[in-house]
Amino acid sequence: MAGAILPLGACGFSPLYSRGDDNSQAVSAELAAVRIEPLRDRIGQQMHNFLRDRLNPNGQPVSPNYQLRLQIQETTSELGVRRDETATRANLKLTANFDLRDAGNGASLINGRSTSTTSYDILENPFATTISERDARDRALREVADDIQTRLAVYFSST
Repeated sequence: MAGAILPLGACGFSPLYSRGDDNSQAVSAELAAVRIEPLRDRIGQQMHNFLRDRLNPNGQPVSPNYQLRLQIQETTSELGVRRDETATRANLKLTANFDLRDAGNGASLINGRSTSTTSYDILENPFATTISERDARDRALREVADDIQTRLAVYFSST
């Protein structure tokens, strides 16, 4: 097993967040210098908080080097249908378009789209359905926030 890992060092592979590596500290410092633009609705606020916790757990930077702009879109589609044509399952699709900009000159550095689809049950009890949908939304928001964080970290590690 160790013999299979040794050749990886020669191919240019290096862990993104390895301990003690100057590059990983530089990536963490760059991520901590990103200011996330405020989003207006509840889903946007949740995304803002998830991203802030991933990029800089200490909060928004005082003097940011970068600004991250997001646009979030959520769609729901019903999947499972009973004979009486009532849905029993739904997919919640969350799409976030992001744009990282230089805070000094406003130039776009990296942009992209991150998507997550989660499912939830539509139950006879409306309260249970609401909780199930909320859980699916939270899972989708976390997945999208993780993806954006990873993509930004890869960008910073290559600059």
